Amino acid sequence: MTDTAPRPINGHTVAKLHPIPPETIPEARTEQPAPAPEENPQAGPVAVDNPALPSPGVTQEKRRPILAPWLKNRADFLTTTRHAGANAGYAALFHTVRLPVYGLRLGLMAPRGACRFVADTNRWVWDREAAPLREAAVRAEDAGEYMTLSRLRSNRVRLRGLVTVVAAVFGAGFALWLYVMAPGFLVAFAAGGVLLCGLAGQEKDAPVIGPAVLKTEVQKMTGTIVLRGLDAIGNSKISAAIKKGGDMNGMRFVSEIVRDGPGYRADLDLPYGVTPDDIMEARAPLASGLRRKLGCVWPSPDPDEHEGRLILWVGDKPMNETTKPAWPLLKDGHVDLFQPVVFGNDQRMRDMVVTLMFVSVVIGSVPRMGKTFLLRLLLLIAALDPRAELHGFDFKGTGDLGPLEPVMHRYRSGEEDDDLLYVLHSMRELKEELRRRAKVIRSLPKSRCPESKVTPALANDKSLGLHPIVVGFDECQVPFEDEKYGAELEAICTDVAKRGPALGIIGIFATQRPDAKSLPPGISANAVLRFCLKVMNHQANDMVLGTGAYKAGIRATMFSRSDRGICWMSGEGDDPQIAASAFVDGPAAEKVVARARKLREEYGNITGHAVGQGPEESAGMDVLGDVLKVVATNEKTVWCERIAYRLAELRPDAYTGWKAENVTTALKPWGVKTDQVWGQTDDGEGKNRRGIKRADLVAAMARRDADRAAS
Repeated sequence: MTDTAPRPINGHTVAKLHPIPPETIPEARTEQPAPAPEENPQAGPVAVDNPALPSPGVTQEKRRPILAPWLKNRADFLTTTRHAGANAGYAALFHTVRLPVYGLRLGLMAPRGACRFVADTNRWVWDREAAPLREAAVRAEDAGEYMTLSRLRSNRVRLRGLVTVVAAVFGAGFALWLYVMAPGFLVAFAAGGVLLCGLAGQEKDAPVIGPAVLKTEVQKMTGTIVLRGLDAIGNSKISAAIKKGGDMNGMRFVSEIVRDGPGYRADLDLPYGVTPDDIMEARAPLASGLRRKLGCVWPSPDPDEHEGRLILWVGDKPMNETTKPAWPLLKDGHVDLFQPVVFGNDQRMRDMVVTLMFVSVVIGSVPRMGKTFLLRLLLLIAALDPRAELHGFDFKGTGDLGPLEPVMHRYRSGEEDDDLLYVLHSMRELKEELRRRAKVIRSLPKSRCPESKVTPALANDKSLGLHPIVVGFDECQVPFEDEKYGAELEAICTDVAKRGPALGIIGIFATQRPDAKSLPPGISANAVLRFCLKVMNHQANDMVLGTGAYKAGIRATMFSRSDRGICWMSGEGDDPQIAASAFVDGPAAEKVVARARKLREEYGNITGHAVGQGPEESAGMDVLGDVLKVVATNEKTVWCERIAYRLAELRPDAYTGWKAENVTTALKPWGVKTDQVWGQTDDGEGKNRRGIKRADLVAAMARRDADRAAS
């Protein structure tokens, strides 16, 4: 009878392996028809676990660093030594200032210290510390033990008394010699003796000389504390794994808990089916379980491991209270926009980099969270590349981008009509520049431009004019919502966001109201690099970071009002990361700009606003007039898609690529409504499609002309 009972193998219960039937061996197999499935209903389970496989499986090795990470990283080494040196210098100055007070207090305590010294010397000479042993021998009536202790005491008292007498005679003689030969030294020795007596006379719980730097003890992170915190988030799988010991459900620590920068790091595998996103969604209860502030607790996935690996980093202090390292470019250095540049740090105070070329950038947050400072920092980075051409438009009107004026090609601060008109002319110039660049790249041989985009070599060739151009909009919702110029500005900026990166034009759009109206979908959908500081709801979160970010646990709603400058950064690397931008205030920004101006003067790139030149006024697009030209007088209604086609034929340079929705957007500010109108296709079939009435177009034209005449 065959044994088919299951048995455990390597911790898994599987069916016992069956012997191989002879008929399955090639030499013994004969041509026989295979039995139908219903003819073998008693077939045993298929064995899947091979007992010959090695246990526990494939082992991967990771070598721990020989040197501590802070010794190998220049920035970390400087930070560590600077911190230690600053503490030592502060302590020296602190105690130096208080030396007179220390001397006076120690002098007052010297008599008590002298008495303590005499009393302790007396106890030592007469061997008082062994008195309890002798008393115990007397109580026990142990004559032999008592006699041994008595002889030992006599020897000790004789020797210690001799030492004391010799010391007293030598000390008195030395003092007398100093009094005759060098009275100044006697005073110094006497003062030292008084201070030593004062030290002996101070109270243990109230020392005269206290610490200059008070250290706050942070509870050491242990495995028990980590498990307590994870259990507190209320995840049923995690709680069950902790109760069962962890390994039963795949939950285990994969390495020791170690110090990592200004905090602790724990690496562990979560139970099957639990991901780091589940932990990130519950940061508040996790922080409560760890007994730390919310700004100290930063769970994250491990991009180098499987989806169940969690890296839990717990800082000593909240991120917004930790001293940030200085921006490396604050006092020295220049930038190559084609290469990563340090712009801030993460929770562990490690450098965070950003690459601005070939991307469009979106920055979103509620007011007063550091959005404008981050935009200005990115423009400062661009300013330190002497090839770059800068355009900065501050629609808040407070002059936050003012320090950059000496290096700006185009600059405007304000939201009045003349400000918006200046920006419109500037963006029209940029649109023409975008077209010119496309033609230049198209004309270059593949040997110079194999990927049909701007490269560092092409940017360095001044004759081509393909240098980087960086355009920054602060409060970009203001121009996009303007009734007169909003539609055209939105169309140009959308084009910059879509085609600009490949042509060396970088658009940076910052807004405090990230919604579809303030941040058009054509821009937000094409932005590669995204920075989201604190926002109030999931809609704004996903508008900046991309659809599904909130559901995936990438939530800028978790930041508090004190987390200024801290954001989620998406687009630099595979996964979103938390970063804090470097703090560069107005005076510091002016110093950076002065250095950038010198670099540009040497390179020969001081243009536009920096030398007092503004954009040339251009006729631009007269959308109403052009639409009226392509709509015949006998057409009462016309479809928007036909208008777009006719506009492209009328002015290809301005309207190529327009579709029905572009026509709708362009006419909306002038009060021309679109609706379902009747028309005929090319084959004569009648249909309803979105279009306009010519009468509405004529009325809008009349209103516009009347307004212009009145002004």
